[in-house]
Amino acid sequence: MIEEIGAGLSGLEQMEVLLNSPKKVGIFESLKLEFTEVAKGRVVVGGIPDKHAYNPIGTVHGGYAATMLDSVCGCATHTMLRADQGYTTLELKVAYHRPITRETGQVRAVGEVMSVGRRVAFAEARILDSQDRLLASATSTLLIMEKPATSK
Repeated sequence: MIEEIGAGLSGLEQMEVLLNSPKKVGIFESLKLEFTEVAKGRVVVGGIPDKHAYNPIGTVHGGYAATMLDSVCGCATHTMLRADQGYTTLELKVAYHRPITRETGQVRAVGEVMSVGRRVAFAEARILDSQDRLLASATSTLLIMEKPATSK
């Protein structure tokens, strides 16, 4: 999707286009998530967990939190890239601090780049509720790579 709406733009410019676009990336549509902030090295995504994200034991599935955390780590890293670069997650370590339920209400995932090199970036993220209580956190290692040249 990013190449459709932001081909040739820097990573930050592409993320700004997504922030302001009425189109949603597929996983955000499925989990009912929204970009709320994009800056160099930082991305915030918000959502309201509900039954669509529940597991069989009556809480929000850990994959909901892990997806939010992975997304903001990756998108924050994306803001640091040139137009000819891409990334992929190599490792994601998630910690769950409090249960998330539909009663939790609005949550936000904040992702920030800790460092970025030629080939590897490190990012961290946290999910907070409306009272800034920590619900989940993660650290991520991401591989930075050159995008393959497209033939026309």
